[in-house]
Amino acid sequence: MTREEAEALIGQAGRLAPGDDFPLLDAAIACAIHDDPARDPQVVRDLAAVGVERLTARLRRESQEEALAETMSGDLRLSGDLFTYDDPDNADIIAVAERRKGLPVTLGILYLHVAKLGGLNVKGVDFPGHFLLRIDTPEGPLALDPFSEGRVVLPSELTRRALHAGLTPNVADRLDLLMAPAADRAVLIRLQNNIFARAAAARDYGRAERAALRRALLDPQDHRPWLDVASAREGQGALAGALEALARAGELDHGAALAARVQRERVRLRLN
Repeated sequence: MTREEAEALIGQAGRLAPGDDFPLLDAAIACAIHDDPARDPQVVRDLAAVGVERLTARLRRESQEEALAETMSGDLRLSGDLFTYDDPDNADIIAVAERRKGLPVTLGILYLHVAKLGGLNVKGVDFPGHFLLRIDTPEGPLALDPFSEGRVVLPSELTRRALHAGLTPNVADRLDLLMAPAADRAVLIRLQNNIFARAAAARDYGRAERAALRRALLDPQDHRPWLDVASAREGQGALAGALEALARAGELDHGAALAARVQRERVRLRLN
């Protein structure tokens, strides 16, 4: 798959209606190829296929949450990267499949795909500071942490984490809010946000631009990714491209974004 083909696939996924079946794993693979086309994504698909087979077998004798956690952390040996957390490979689905370790949201994408094909009702949870999963069991919903080998996160621990992340006590005590399911598209966008933030902090503006562009393709009605595209292009000295991205942002929000207008004028002054 070329970078252009990957970009087309991401754009196709982004144009799906909210009720359509979002191809999470395929879109995540396309995002990884878009970042670095010189790799074979088959390792991801092979790992996921083994996961579905093992999960199906485990569900015959184990509870849903146990079967999923043991499949992903035991059989597939997936875990959080505790020692090199900031390694860019942790946010890349192909590298994660090869290394068997990564960030919570990257691991979570594999969990979500395997769980779906295994017949489980699992959704991402856009928890502040740390991505989680929600599994709906016959006994009720449970929170799982893909970074910690899929272990169950107790309600008291969810509240503690929420307070630590800065949520107010009246929100931190609301499990219905803390465990609100996120759409698969939002999960993949969260991963691109993570890649953009890390790349921008490292001044890797090329990678930051690609991550922001993928966000724009995944959510074509949102003007904010184009502001980040503009910022990354400006960091590379591509001022004309930055102005083009700012114009796209202005078109999407009908010129209402003050930040886009201010940024556009600043870039124009640098061109003159």
